[in-house]
Amino acid sequence: MALGKPQNAAPRKIVLVIYDGVAAIDFVGPLDVFAFASEVATKKRLGAPPAYVVELASACGRPVRSWSGMQIVPNHALEDLPPDLDTVLVSGGDYHRAAADARLLAWLRARTPEVRRMGAVCSGAFILAAAGLLRGHRATTHWAGATRLAREYPDIEVEPDAIFVRSGKMYTSAGGSAGMDLALALVEDDLGHDVALSVARSLVLFLKRPGGQSQFSRPLLAQTAAAGPLQGLVEWLVRHLDADLRVEVLAKKAGMSARNFARTFTQSMQMTPAKFVEAARLEVARSCLEGGRASLKQIARECGFGTEERMRRAFQRNLRVTPEAYRRRFARS
Repeated sequence: MALGKPQNAAPRKIVLVIYDGVAAIDFVGPLDVFAFASEVATKKRLGAPPAYVVELASACGRPVRSWSGMQIVPNHALEDLPPDLDTVLVSGGDYHRAAADARLLAWLRARTPEVRRMGAVCSGAFILAAAGLLRGHRATTHWAGATRLAREYPDIEVEPDAIFVRSGKMYTSAGGSAGMDLALALVEDDLGHDVALSVARSLVLFLKRPGGQSQFSRPLLAQTAAAGPLQGLVEWLVRHLDADLRVEVLAKKAGMSARNFARTFTQSMQMTPAKFVEAARLEVARSCLEGGRASLKQIARECGFGTEERMRRAFQRNLRVTPEAYRRRFARS
């Protein structure tokens, strides 16, 4: 089977950009994916050069300290890297100083037209954004930072639920382990499905992870603390998910007209009442699936979905997994 490049092709040169405060998983994960891919591809093409040469680089070339305290020695300073780079991935972590590093940002701007792929793992997207490289592109980042990325860079179309996003030559991924999902996708593009699948099996990963980031986040918990005239209502709503929670009923409880209530609620909570009710029911249903053995029928009734089918549709619409699949993946043994 052809693996995406001729037998005598030189290795693809990949650079993983690191800095003080970097999250180790954001570069170690992709590094291992590319290393396994080279090993698998070499076994399939005896005598062929490695598929990838992967280097760690920092702005100055000196050792950096990770967010967790690990000292990492890069292979190169950015300015010493050769001109024939294939792919650059900027790691995430405590990115704030890196996003203000003029030398790093200038290097990224200069190299972007030259490389085949420019990307970021997790909050590394903020560094690409600070360099102006995501302007007009679709992008993602860790779910906890997606709202901030959209607010600070309104010229980026942020996809908060995506595991990774390709937009032209720009690639971005969600948090930590999603960098491995992105690296696997790049391997599949370069070397074919069989090599990527072998790597995924070796590392015990999904080749294509089902669902989006929403299945891992808990954004509703923070939203239920909304202050103002709706606070009491929201707290009551979350405790009575099996009640009739139509807009007319909630408006009457809040002492407002239905139209005024819907407008006030949407402005305060950044979602419509119906969306919030569904999200709250999903939140509790997820907790039930993770921590208990109640039947789907019972969970659907107690969380206010009424029927298993309505709950299943809500899961697939919002999380892109079924309740059964969610329980298999996240239930505590």
